[in-house]
Amino acid sequence: MKKRVLAAAALATAFVVQSAGAKTLEDVLKEKGVITEADYKEITKSRPVDYSLGKGFTFTTPDEKFQLSLGGRMQFRYTYTDKDSATVSDTSVWQPKRIKLYTSGYAYTKDLTYTFQADFANGSKPTLLDDACLNYRFIDEAQIKFGQFKTPFVRQEIISDGNLQFVDRSPVADNFKHGRDAGAMLYGKVANGLFWYYAGVFGGAGQSNPRTTNNDNLLVGRVVVNPLGDVALTEAELDDSSKPLLSIGASFLQNTLKKATATTFADNVDLTSTSYFGKGWLGSAIATGGKLSNAGEKIDVTTAGVDAVFKWKGLSLQGEYLAAEGDGQTTHTTVRAHGFYTQAGYCVIPKKLEIEGRYSYYDPDRDVINNTQTEVAGGASYYFDKHNLKVQADVAKLYNQIGKADDVQYRLQAQITY
Repeated sequence: MKKRVLAAAALATAFVVQSAGAKTLEDVLKEKGVITEADYKEITKSRPVDYSLGKGFTFTTPDEKFQLSLGGRMQFRYTYTDKDSATVSDTSVWQPKRIKLYTSGYAYTKDLTYTFQADFANGSKPTLLDDACLNYRFIDEAQIKFGQFKTPFVRQEIISDGNLQFVDRSPVADNFKHGRDAGAMLYGKVANGLFWYYAGVFGGAGQSNPRTTNNDNLLVGRVVVNPLGDVALTEAELDDSSKPLLSIGASFLQNTLKKATATTFADNVDLTSTSYFGKGWLGSAIATGGKLSNAGEKIDVTTAGVDAVFKWKGLSLQGEYLAAEGDGQTTHTTVRAHGFYTQAGYCVIPKKLEIEGRYSYYDPDRDVINNTQTEVAGGASYYFDKHNLKVQADVAKLYNQIGKADDVQYRLQAQITY
């Protein structure tokens, strides 16, 4: 019964999106050059209800002082993993990977905006809440954001999971990211996006998890240079642009986490999360027998990264290098980790069919030999309407020197944004 309800909901959503996406008279007139861009904005600015893919349904008051957009995204995934082990069975997993509902808009003034996003694929877990934040724009060059949202660290993590060219992010991004947290951030766009900067202070205990046992905080900073023009936070080159685009970024993160027991942190930090303190590089160091497994230890975490993106005529290139260090304040024990990924994609059918390749390298402890992990992956994506409606497939060879595991992973995913 539950499967029938989900299927009916998916079909209903597709029908609504198809109907809502129909072009209006003013859209046709603008495309044919009968009216100008200024005329189009004047005609459409006072619509009480509007719709656009990726943003959803938008409701605006007659005086235009308040606006609310309501939309969502669904990802359905199948994963088959061929385990390289005589004792571990292969796995076959069907799952609604992400079921997101989001709202955004402005209140009182267009400079005061808000965002809310929840992921119902997480069920009743505390991580149901993704984003809940306010943003005030003084000028483009100086804006402040307050609430829970993604920390500006690891480029591939900052990019929405709905705008990826592979089925999901590189394992390197997951092992070094901090993810969402509650805090405040000053940021700005300079010279129409030729330069961006971000500087934030966050609780440091992770998503939907306020720090309550000490006065430590997470500090994070990021700068981005776009010498050929602003580059959107999306993967793949779906505009088939004749103008090349280049983006270069650098990030820094500092945090202090306190151990409660040999295998747990204080502040109820979620050790099962896909982040550096969960299943990532630091999580493995604090596990039983790890270098930082002493109870009560305070660990200073320092992480830095550089990244670059190039896009032109259907070609996209992206790479990122990340290095991290965790220092025990009492034992003076240090764990150092690093990793990188490079990926490329090319639209063999412009704006529609893309083929991709990726290589990832991850070392959770540089002082230990024979413990690296690598990923060699290839995939293909078909974009019916850019990232709004797409089907993706990839296959990856995952090698872990620990245990000499050599698994092969096959994934298929469909996504709709409405």
